[in-house]
Amino acid sequence: MLVVLRSAAMAALMAVAAMGAAHAQSVAFTFDDGPRLEETPLMSPQQRNQAMLDALAAHKVSAALFVTCDFGATKPAGYALAKAWGDAGHALGNHTMTHLDLAAKTVTLAQYQQEIRDCDRITSTLPGYRKWFRFTYLREGDTPEKRDGMRAFLKEHGYRNGYVSLDTSDWRLDEKLNEVLRADPKADIAPIKKAYLAHVKQRAIAYRDLSRKLEGRDIPQVMLQHHNLLNALWLKDVIQQFVDMGWTIVTPAQAFADPVYQLQPERQAPGQSLLLSIARTRGMAKFKGWERIVDDGDFEIEQLQKAGVK
Repeated sequence: MLVVLRSAAMAALMAVAAMGAAHAQSVAFTFDDGPRLEETPLMSPQQRNQAMLDALAAHKVSAALFVTCDFGATKPAGYALAKAWGDAGHALGNHTMTHLDLAAKTVTLAQYQQEIRDCDRITSTLPGYRKWFRFTYLREGDTPEKRDGMRAFLKEHGYRNGYVSLDTSDWRLDEKLNEVLRADPKADIAPIKKAYLAHVKQRAIAYRDLSRKLEGRDIPQVMLQHHNLLNALWLKDVIQQFVDMGWTIVTPAQAFADPVYQLQPERQAPGQSLLLSIARTRGMAKFKGWERIVDDGDFEIEQLQKAGVK
């Protein structure tokens, strides 16, 4: 019996070690809020969508798009853009109809759940559809009742929580990019590109280090970006940066298969990475470097202002 127990224990240890090795420094690409039909400088909605798909195809990356239906998919032109993601082999998930905030006191649990059902009627008709749901603003509600109500709802309806572990503030840099180009269509945007790539690298390393503190290993990171002009211009560079860093790119489904994405932390870090909620639940509310991963891109914006990018 002792030999059997030792053998079983050794097998378990080897399995954990193998899992860690398989997941070492890997990342899955996921995008929120698409497809957007709003006008931006430089590119039309169709051009932005195609540029992102081309960047993913160039590196043979299989990604996921979490669709906010009223941003475009309710219209034929936007539906076609979303369908192009499914046709290209990417997964499509649900991100509500209008991107309302469950943490707002004016938003009820019933209202939020109805938005998921309504969006699902559209996303379920698309190729690549998955029963994946990502909370808007990464906030699961402002009360335990909303949080627990949503957890029960997702379980009842067979949804996976589309957690994020590697959170980026690309939306903030996209706002700056659009602001600069609207003021001057010929502006030098190279500093914004440099800031964006540095931002992603800093976040990647910070969340990798945090996963090692919390789980004792490298987990497959699920990165959050957005369907926007910033990524239409520089997604290819972001992917190449991960390749140059020696990271393996995996599919979202492969990443979500890791046990860490089955956790349901009791103490939420609203609007932040799953890893920060795990850290808070385990009594690590603050740790070295936490300020840089919750600042919503403040550091990069300040650096750009110092460099003369107004």
